[in-house]
Amino acid sequence: MAVNVVESKEWYLAGYAADGVPTTDHLTLRSVPLSLSLDSIPDAHVAVQLLFISVDPYLRTRMSGQEDGLYFPQFSLNQVITAFGVGRVMRSKDEKYSEGDIVLNAFFPVAEYCVVPSSVLIRKIDPEAGIPLPEYLSCLGVPGFAAWVGIEVLGEAKPGSNAFISAAAGGVGMVAGQLAKLKGCRVIGSTGSDAKVRLIKEEFGYDDAFNYNKEVDFDATLSKYFPNGIDIYLENVGSKMLEAVLNHVNPHARIPVCGMISQYNQIWTEREGVRNLLNIVGKEVRMEGFLVGSYLDRFADFTVEMEGYLKQGKISSKIKIYEGIQSFAESLGSLFSSSNFGKVVIEVNKPR
Repeated sequence: MAVNVVESKEWYLAGYAADGVPTTDHLTLRSVPLSLSLDSIPDAHVAVQLLFISVDPYLRTRMSGQEDGLYFPQFSLNQVITAFGVGRVMRSKDEKYSEGDIVLNAFFPVAEYCVVPSSVLIRKIDPEAGIPLPEYLSCLGVPGFAAWVGIEVLGEAKPGSNAFISAAAGGVGMVAGQLAKLKGCRVIGSTGSDAKVRLIKEEFGYDDAFNYNKEVDFDATLSKYFPNGIDIYLENVGSKMLEAVLNHVNPHARIPVCGMISQYNQIWTEREGVRNLLNIVGKEVRMEGFLVGSYLDRFADFTVEMEGYLKQGKISSKIKIYEGIQSFAESLGSLFSSSNFGKVVIEVNKPR
């Protein structure tokens, strides 16, 4: 018998966190009844059971109550939080979607079930394509797309280029380094532990890497690893590392700025500045911030290329899966731990 009403657990923002990592003081889990009967679903909408939810650092910037940095709209207080996710269609009032379809959406509620306009769904996913569903939130999701835009579109990676990837064991960094290697670059990464150094060298193919927590002078460190200078720097950290990089960039270097995770939990007046920005002028460096939403016209190109790499085994990933919707606050906090690596995903409901 079809289920017509479910109790769906969902996370909402109870209070803004100007600094520090949001906790259950700011994030609250509640249970709400949701009707799944066709009569209650509006036309051009679908009822969806969430399978996987992507937990990404940018979500933190939408919980500060301040319009700065990434300038993403803030989540409204007492409203459900949204994130990238993969779900299964349970009921449909749109002929393009049928019960059982697996779909991807950038704005699923962080919940167990939902009813959403079919127009917000990005694509259907073929569960028989040989690609695990969590990969659509990792290599084929926001992290992978950000890495692709940074390395291929803005970084213009080419054979022989010296590429430096910060936060190299994170969701973006692990993909970016592999893409740069596939383009023929020499790739060095920085990360926060010896275990993660081994991971990116042994599993992701980095030419070399260092643990920034063991380095006392980033300028000297980069002199060691980049005796011939840096051509591409995928910026994901900010602060002292960016300042050191600017002392080692080659003429016409490219610095795609994907994020600055070291600053997400601080108000702007507490963040460290960069003192040598004038180097950008003298070396004619192109330093460009970007949001993946501005490159959605390239998403199909990215998908074709990345699916090919995954099926050929040329790119791999590490995905840490948290079990159950109740783990959202914990998983979000884990992004800012030095022990975190790879992509963080919540398995909300078991795929069939």
